[in-house]
Amino acid sequence: MGDAGMLALERLPGRPGDGVEGAFALHLPSDVTLVDPVVELFAHHCFAGREASRHSLFRLRVSLAEALANAIQFGNRSDRMKVVHVQADLLVDHIRLCVQDEGPGFDPASVPDPRDPDLLESPCGRGLFIIRHLAERVEFNEKGNTIWMILPRS
Repeated sequence: MGDAGMLALERLPGRPGDGVEGAFALHLPSDVTLVDPVVELFAHHCFAGREASRHSLFRLRVSLAEALANAIQFGNRSDRMKVVHVQADLLVDHIRLCVQDEGPGFDPASVPDPRDPDLLESPCGRGLFIIRHLAERVEFNEKGNTIWMILPRS
C-alpha cells in the first residue's frame, strides 16, 4: 500500500512571460493507491482561492486520475522503483497538467478506439479516450511517455 502522507507538492515559480501565475510539481512512486490522494491534492491546489464549477473539478479529477493510472500501469509497468512526475501550470483561465512516466513510451495514434465493436470488452484505450473528451487539448512528447492536458480553471 502507498503512503499518501508522504506526498508533498513542490512549489515552482510562476513564469509571467508564459502567462503562468504559479506552478507546482510532485513525484510519486508507481503505486495506484496514490492516484486518488494525488488527484485530490492537485484539485485543491489548482482551484485554491477560486470558485470552481463542479464540471471543471470533475474534468480535472477524471483526466488526471486516468493519466496517472496509465503512467503507473502501462508506462512504468507498476514498477515501484520508477517514478511518475506530475506538474500543474496555473494560467489565468486554464490549467496545464503534465504527467510523465519513466517507461519506453507509446504511439498515441496507435491506440484503438474503445468504441469499436470488436474492442468493447478490452480495457485498452479507455483512459486515453476519456482524457481526450474531457480536456480542451491533449498533446504528447515524441517518445510518448509524457502527456500534457489543458483544462479550464473556472
